[in-house]
Amino acid sequence: MDDRAIARAVECLAANRAKPEPLDGLPEDLRPKDEEAGYAVQSALSAALSDAGMGPVAGAKIGCTTAVMQEYMRIASPCAGTMHRAGLLESPAELRFSDFHHVGVECEIAVRLASPPPDSDLPLGLEDVADCVHSCMAAIEIVDDRYKDFRTIDTPTLIADDFFHAGCVLGPAVSDWREIDLESVSGRMAINGDVAGTGVGADILGHPLNALAWLANSNRARHYDLKAGSIVMLGSVVKTVWVAAGDVVDVEIEALGNARATFSPSS
Repeated sequence: MDDRAIARAVECLAANRAKPEPLDGLPEDLRPKDEEAGYAVQSALSAALSDAGMGPVAGAKIGCTTAVMQEYMRIASPCAGTMHRAGLLESPAELRFSDFHHVGVECEIAVRLASPPPDSDLPLGLEDVADCVHSCMAAIEIVDDRYKDFRTIDTPTLIADDFFHAGCVLGPAVSDWREIDLESVSGRMAINGDVAGTGVGADILGHPLNALAWLANSNRARHYDLKAGSIVMLGSVVKTVWVAAGDVVDVEIEALGNARATFSPSS
């Protein structure tokens, strides 16, 4: 895509976030043709959203890192999106239901980085990125389906639009996470007290930190500005649940704690 097409695509995507009407999709001449073009649009959108008041880039989300989400999305490999500071909330958090198009929640493990992943000509492994992790926490990713039918939207366009990301709610940080077997921890999400799904850490690419390694090894991470203090969401162990006004969402990750989000029905 040339710069003009990227700029026009960004205008469409940014405008859609500010209005309640769902989007059919990008016009054919503005659709990124492959994932690399999708990430190029995403990078430009990130700058536009920062300028519009979302604040600086604060980290990244990684989607489709578990079989349950790959099957649900019909996408066989991970995809990343940008997170901005304004979207990072501490648990418990109250959100306005009316601020979203079609809001959903996911049950995740998040990490806060102590340092950026190292530069390397060789692929980084789990232990390489583990050395960069300051703390882990239970987290709820807030996702927003901003489309009339997301099943009709191609993967590069979803990537361009941050792969549904709309914010996250972070539980208390656990700094002694190395004493926890992240591969074996169980995750649970409940809506209004009713269990909506469960999973385990190994569901995330065999080990949650493999998702961080995937991001670090990808040149797609170039605009996420992964530095000390950055938050990375590693993917959902539970299939997305679309919520209603008034719903209370609780996520529990064994040994890492809890996170809660309430979707206020007030306008």
